[in-house]
Amino acid sequence: MLQFFYNAAPNPMKVALLLEELGLPYTPIPVDTRKGEQFAPAFLAVNPNGKVPAIVDGSVKVFDSNAILLYLADREARFVPALSNLQARAEMLSWLMFIASGVGPFSGQSVHFRHVAPEPREYALNRYDYEAHRHWRLLESLLANRHYVLGEDYTIVDMAFWGWVRLLPYVLGTGEGTWTHYPQLKRLLDEISARPAAQRAEALRTRHSFKTELDAESRRFMFPANERLTKD
Repeated sequence: MLQFFYNAAPNPMKVALLLEELGLPYTPIPVDTRKGEQFAPAFLAVNPNGKVPAIVDGSVKVFDSNAILLYLADREARFVPALSNLQARAEMLSWLMFIASGVGPFSGQSVHFRHVAPEPREYALNRYDYEAHRHWRLLESLLANRHYVLGEDYTIVDMAFWGWVRLLPYVLGTGEGTWTHYPQLKRLLDEISARPAAQRAEALRTRHSFKTELDAESRRFMFPANERLTKD
C-alpha cells in the first residue's frame, strides 16, 4: 500500500487532498518536524532533503508536494490534462510551478518573518510580504474570470492552491479582513473545502498529535541555520 509521510503543514495537505480525491488506499505516516523526525535515517532514505511530504509507491519514492501531485495525477490520469493536450498541459505546468516556486516559498517566508524570526526583521518581512501579496493578487485576478485556476476543470493546481490559501489570513497577518481584498480566493477556497475529499484531508490532521510548542529544541530542528548565529 502507498505510504504517505506527512504533517499538518500546507504542502502535505495538498497531497492528502489528492489522495482523498483519487480514493487511493494509503498508509499515513506522521513525521513530527518539531521533534526532528524528518532527520531520522529511515525518512532520509525516502527524502534526502529531510522535508515532508513524501510518498513510497511500491518501489517508487517521490518527494516535494508538487512532484507528488503530478506523479499521482499522471499515474491515475485524473485531475490533470492528458499528455497529448500540449496547450492545456503547458498551462497546467506553468501554474503548478507558479505555486511551487512562488506562492509557497514567499508565503512560507512571510509566515517565518512575521511570526517566528527574531528582530530586526523589517526589511525581510517587507520583501516577503510584498511578494506574497503580489503572487496572491495574480491568482485573484485570474480567478475573477475563471471558475478554477485552469478554467472549468478542477485539477491538481487547485489542490496546490488549496493547501496554502487555507492559511492566507495567517500568512499575510491580516485576519479575516483578508477576504475583503481577495474575494475570488475565498470563493474557490470555500468551494474546495466543502468537497468530501477536502473534509477527509482536514480530518487527517487530527489523527496524530503533533508537537505544537516552538521551544528551543523545536527551533533547533526547524531552523538549524540559527545555530550559526550562536557560534563565536
